Amino acid sequence: MQDFEKLGAFYLGRAYDLATATPREDLVLYDSKDLVTHAVCVGMTGSGKTGLCLSLLEEAAIDGVPAIVIDPKGDLGNLLLTFPQLRGEDFLPWINDEDARRKGLAPAEFARQQAELWKKGLGDWGQDGARIQRMRDAADIAIYTPGSNAGLPVSILRSFAAPGQAILDDGELLRERISTTASSLLALVGIEADPMQSREHILISSILGTVWRAGKDLDLGGLIAQIQTPPVQRIGVMDVESVFPAKDRFGLAMQINNLLAAPGFEAWMEGEPLDIGAMLYSPVGKPRVSIFSIAHLNDAERMFFVSLLLNQTLGWMRQQPGTTSLRALLYMDEIFGYFPPTANPPSKRPLLTLLKQARAFGLGVVLATQNPVDLDYKGLANCGTWFIGRLQTERDKARVLEGLEGAAASASSSFDRGEMEQMLAALGNRIFLMNNVHDDAPCVFQVRWALSYLRGPLTRMQIKSLMDVRRAGRSAASAAPSVPPPASTSPAAAAASLSSITPAASTVSPAAPAVEPAAAPVPAAAGSTQRPVLPPEIPQFFVPVRAAQPSGGRLIYRPMLLGHASVYFTDTKAGVDAEQPVSHLAPFTDGAVAVNWQDATEVNLTDADLERAPAEGGSFAALPPDASKAKSYEAWKKSYADALFRNQKLELFKSPSQKLSSKPRESERDFRVRLQQSAREQRDLLVEKLRQKYAPKIATLADRIRRAQQSVERESQQASAAKLQTAISFGASPPARPAQSKRKAAAAE
Repeated sequence: MQDFEKLGAFYLGRAYDLATATPREDLVLYDSKDLVTHAVCVGMTGSGKTGLCLSLLEEAAIDGVPAIVIDPKGDLGNLLLTFPQLRGEDFLPWINDEDARRKGLAPAEFARQQAELWKKGLGDWGQDGARIQRMRDAADIAIYTPGSNAGLPVSILRSFAAPGQAILDDGELLRERISTTASSLLALVGIEADPMQSREHILISSILGTVWRAGKDLDLGGLIAQIQTPPVQRIGVMDVESVFPAKDRFGLAMQINNLLAAPGFEAWMEGEPLDIGAMLYSPVGKPRVSIFSIAHLNDAERMFFVSLLLNQTLGWMRQQPGTTSLRALLYMDEIFGYFPPTANPPSKRPLLTLLKQARAFGLGVVLATQNPVDLDYKGLANCGTWFIGRLQTERDKARVLEGLEGAAASASSSFDRGEMEQMLAALGNRIFLMNNVHDDAPCVFQVRWALSYLRGPLTRMQIKSLMDVRRAGRSAASAAPSVPPPASTSPAAAAASLSSITPAASTVSPAAPAVEPAAAPVPAAAGSTQRPVLPPEIPQFFVPVRAAQPSGGRLIYRPMLLGHASVYFTDTKAGVDAEQPVSHLAPFTDGAVAVNWQDATEVNLTDADLERAPAEGGSFAALPPDASKAKSYEAWKKSYADALFRNQKLELFKSPSQKLSSKPRESERDFRVRLQQSAREQRDLLVEKLRQKYAPKIATLADRIRRAQQSVERESQQASAAKLQTAISFGASPPARPAQSKRKAAAAE
């Protein structure tokens, strides 16, 4: 058996000879970077499409490539059913009891047979339990269930938050984000809105555009308020009341409010935020395969969530640096209805944008369907790889050929329609035709045995069982003081401290009294109801009160000093030249030194986060006399700069193997993610150099082999012809014995 563990290569199966209907020994290894130009997989039910796509995801996980997986049927959670020991008791909880009954077997016996079947199947394809364990160690796999607590719940609140600056600066992307968000929300409340004609769509789009351009976030509650009192006075050249009267706006607000108040909708607000970066990598930088199971949702809810997820993916993509290597995968199974050839559902625009632009950022899009006639083939012409299984109708074959021809034209490669049509007609179960624009010719192959146990769609209780283990592990991890990252997650990143600091340019806010809700009743002497009176050159700020006041408690404002600074770090040897903004809150003391910056607390607080006036009903602690003198702040400013110069430091992580250091304020997780991508880029670059280096030698050897085979074939034909000629000559010779008999007869006469 050949070795299939190659750098950047996905093991998909073995080449297959259609003429003899037998597999060959040649392995089919697919270059991972080819997925940057996207892929589509089509095949009827029973063609083996799910097994092929799961194998592709398994290979990506082994290679450390994270993935976002959209699962409308509920069977992609099988990726979690991996059993390295291949024991019957591991399979037992996941078998289909109906299958066992049909075969007349007890569940335990049927599970044992399934374990033996998987062990034999893996062995036939050169795999074993060690490879299953390798996949489990390489990637974290999780099932998210939006709108349900069966798996890990997902909060959609962030989906209405202002997009990143990259999208705000791109007018086309911002318009797409606004339009798809408005369309998906209206579809969820049962309104089929035309972006050009629907006043509901136009109003919500205007609200989102105005709020987002101002850099503000929005949630459903805020959107309801904005619908009733729009932040714009005019829509086009007409005033809001003429386009959408207040009475009708109230009706729209009530529809969204009813959605918000509907039983079960609170599940959409709970759980992890829909943050694509966090879905692709764990907190320690381990690649993650995030499966979004939406089988339990109705059609409107599915469209709503898929549209939001695609928009969030698009926003994350625009924040990544360009690359030619595969950074991540977006896979969607059964795309029927989300990418139709004529209609324009909310999911179509972001998906089309991803197919056109994602390759520049290293995001590979893989789409699968059993209904090829229901796909937009103009969009799928952007897919460089087609995996085609057995098709049901001639119409399906014609549409697939149309898509292949379009993809070949986009890649400026040749396309033989007649030959391709013959290949499609001969495909069978688990036999696929791979047409890759990066290869010289199409390839027919048999799909390898999947590492995961393919038991079919998972039930709600099975998903809950799988994710309960994960939730318990997460709770234990959060309770632990410190958990070192696994050695296999990424190259080592050692912490390094760079402390060459230039003097800080700092400013000190003259007065920043902090608010502190009293945890217990406070005597009247503890504070005065009179706000401190300060000179006009000393402004006052107040921390806003966010928490509810406890019963029997009082609100007391305690004076503190807020300092802002920009600290510059320079280190020529380490190549560091960075600016770091910092803020500190320092309490006033009763000693000779009114402010001791050594006791200050670093905070993420700016003047914009503070209020100019205190909350009603609050009292004020006494202000030190020095805080009323403007000249005191100059001394505090100098002492603040001196404290920063002595104590402020910049901690960076360093990878000696790759000779890279983290960026200022870059977390260890983000640095590990960047190291993994850098390693993939270096690997792909070196592999390509090796291919170019040895390509002439390989071509020469291939030519020699071809000529030798031709010589052997020619000599074989000549030998066969010589044998045939000898046989013919022998058959044409006169028999010897009859002649001798005639001579003897003549002599006797």
